[in-house]
Amino acid sequence: MNLFEHFRERVIEALERMMAAGDLPAGADTSRIVVEPPREAAHGDVTTNAAMVLAKPAGLKPRDLAEKLAARLAAFDEVAAAEVAGPGFINLRLSDAFWRARLAEILRSGPAYGGSSVGGGVAVNVEYVSANPTGPLHVGHARGAVVGDALASLLEKAGFAVTREYYINDAGAQVEALAWSAYYRYLQALGCEIDEAAFAKLCPGGELQYRGEYLVPLGKALVEAYGDSLADRDGVHGEWTVKSVDEWLPTVRQFAIDRMMDLVREDLAALGVKHAVFTSERALVARGGVEEALAFLAERQLTYTGVLEPPKGKLPDDWEARPQLLFKATAFGDDVDRPLKKSDGSWTYFATDVANHLDKYRRGFAAMINVWGADHGGYVKRMQAAVKAITEGRGSLDVKLCQMVNLMDGGQAVKMSKRAGTFVTLRDVVDEVGKDVVRFIMLTRKNDAQLDFDLKKVTEQSRDNPVFYVQYAHARIRSVMRKAAEMFAPADLTPDALAAGSLECLTDPEELALIRAMAGWPRIVESAAEAHEPHRIAYYLYDLAAQLHTLWNKGNDDASLRFLIPEERTLTLARLAMIQGVAFVIASGLDVFGVTPVEEMR
Repeated sequence: MNLFEHFRERVIEALERMMAAGDLPAGADTSRIVVEPPREAAHGDVTTNAAMVLAKPAGLKPRDLAEKLAARLAAFDEVAAAEVAGPGFINLRLSDAFWRARLAEILRSGPAYGGSSVGGGVAVNVEYVSANPTGPLHVGHARGAVVGDALASLLEKAGFAVTREYYINDAGAQVEALAWSAYYRYLQALGCEIDEAAFAKLCPGGELQYRGEYLVPLGKALVEAYGDSLADRDGVHGEWTVKSVDEWLPTVRQFAIDRMMDLVREDLAALGVKHAVFTSERALVARGGVEEALAFLAERQLTYTGVLEPPKGKLPDDWEARPQLLFKATAFGDDVDRPLKKSDGSWTYFATDVANHLDKYRRGFAAMINVWGADHGGYVKRMQAAVKAITEGRGSLDVKLCQMVNLMDGGQAVKMSKRAGTFVTLRDVVDEVGKDVVRFIMLTRKNDAQLDFDLKKVTEQSRDNPVFYVQYAHARIRSVMRKAAEMFAPADLTPDALAAGSLECLTDPEELALIRAMAGWPRIVESAAEAHEPHRIAYYLYDLAAQLHTLWNKGNDDASLRFLIPEERTLTLARLAMIQGVAFVIASGLDVFGVTPVEEMR
């Protein structure tokens, strides 16, 4: 139960009774009524703006209407007190019995508690990672991977029908550069003593772009698959030479893409990240997807040939001082119109991205979410404009930009990976601290805020380490429950038995505060899902864990407040019910994060 939505229904029920009694005009618009937590906990448990919203159509002063409505609300059994505050807010204090009933609900629901139908089964496509298939994923990719995966899980918990997608950027210059680098490693694997500098001059841009050691096995694999068929031997000197590009490039390029995607999938699996759909940009282009998208725009007179003014600052790759095919992005909120085709006849990156999103829309996704690196920030407006155009206003695109991850070890910057050659790989970090730590820490900041990831600090057992602090709360509860199993029969400790126990024994203000915090979980799920902000879960879990630890510490100071009191069977079972509820909520939240709750701390 989302208790705030529940009490919104109660407020509307009270208003309908007032309408029936003639105290309020019939048919009053209740759509703008909000029920939410008060700004200060001392003001009550929930607050509503109902009186201020309806005062004008009722012909009453807000406080006068609030007094009448408060009297109606106070009649509900769940309400202990209804107070009018300020210009006409109504603050409700809920009964202890209501909160205990929420604990029973949590126990009967188990880790599924917090699930919602607010999404209504609406189809949502979440595209994340989508890195160029040119090598292993780096630590920066880890953040986008975790944010996207957790956001998808959060939306599923809120009742949306989610498809996780990876868009393989396998049609651009980067994979051409990869193919040349792979071919160089292939020649090496054949035993060809080719000079790197000389070979680099043959490459696009005159450089060998990818030099990481991870390409050495790729070169050997090419030899195993194709032998020496991709190179020529000089008949006079017996030396290996480079074949004509057309004879080897398509084969090496596809082979390299496939092997790199295998590597990407392995890295993602190590992080516990999954995708249901892998879409190839190259395949999309080959089947005419770009032509289809541009024809769609042209039919609606949304393209034209023109010359753009040179942008201020650094010139983007797709700007040219000559006529280009342009999309009328300014008609949909962008700052300038955007190029779709280069003067050499090739598509811009933007054109293929338009085709990709039209393809998604035609597959049934009006709601789309893309998780990108912060370096793509300048691309957001044009893609949102494109989505408005290709869906004719029926679709939406939300882009979550992930800022940099500063990887450190004891405050010192971590050096690059020897295997990757230029960066620290995702696998390096997962192998060092474990996937659960990586996933949780990546979600402790909003996606557009920079994140410091210190390999030493994230494994410390202290309150300053959020993943430890939350996991420690769960482990403490499991420790208590194991001791409880020595005191009670198994049947006494089932969730249903605990829910049916004497929960009225829970009277300490901090016990009731802990239950209130647990009861707020469904609202957190819904609000975080609607805002596309999974980091809210981390904040919530940390605060919930803090309340559990506070109660634990109080028990250390005052024996009467301990969770296990052998001579107080009924009270002990009630407190076991309370902490089991906390364990379920923590497990529910960690499940959204793809993190396994621990049974004990080592």
